[in-house]
Amino acid sequence: MIKTQLAILGLGSRSTLYYLEQLNKVYNVKKGGYSTCPFFLLNTDFDTINPLLPNTSLQLDTILQSYLDQMEALEVTEILIPNITLHETIDRLEFQKNILHPLLLSVLKMKEIDAKKVVIFGSLHSMQSSYIRSYLQLNSIEILLPSSEDMIFIDEVRKHIYNTTETKEIINKYHQLIKKYSQNYPVVLGCTELSIIKPTDQINIIDMAQLQIEAAVKNIL
Repeated sequence: MIKTQLAILGLGSRSTLYYLEQLNKVYNVKKGGYSTCPFFLLNTDFDTINPLLPNTSLQLDTILQSYLDQMEALEVTEILIPNITLHETIDRLEFQKNILHPLLLSVLKMKEIDAKKVVIFGSLHSMQSSYIRSYLQLNSIEILLPSSEDMIFIDEVRKHIYNTTETKEIINKYHQLIKKYSQNYPVVLGCTELSIIKPTDQINIIDMAQLQIEAAVKNIL
């Protein structure tokens, strides 16, 4: 068997492809030449997972545990799950490998930049649920939310990205919202779809997906 340190669980097509492209990009910047990031990809039938999201359930536990068991058998040390919401279920399961956890990596980043308050952009569920909020509060970090109107729009952006139906108008409005909310506090992108079209000229952003990608490359080099 070819050995590599990283295994990726393939989920939704667009989000998974985004992770793969970014992994190769970040790895190539580090290694140069024609280098691409070495990893195992275990692709799921996402239609068995997505209808069960965003809530946790015993049914979802069973499905994901089966995939994790397969990944445990691989000769890898790191596992990357390209879906932020799914980590609430991952936290309920048993595994031995190291999960590149977006919340843990985000807290480390927030402490590095001494961020005491952050604004969360994610799905409507993740912005309103206690999962991310409780995790950050345990680390003395306060979550601020966009207005109700803006949260609804951000969730619509997420859906458009997932369905590849975004327009320039939607992207521009989304970028303006990030600019608006990042003026005083870092904006945390807690949804992979929102990472895909993030602006490249904004510095006050904490992108959970990017943190996972950078950690994956760092750990395997």
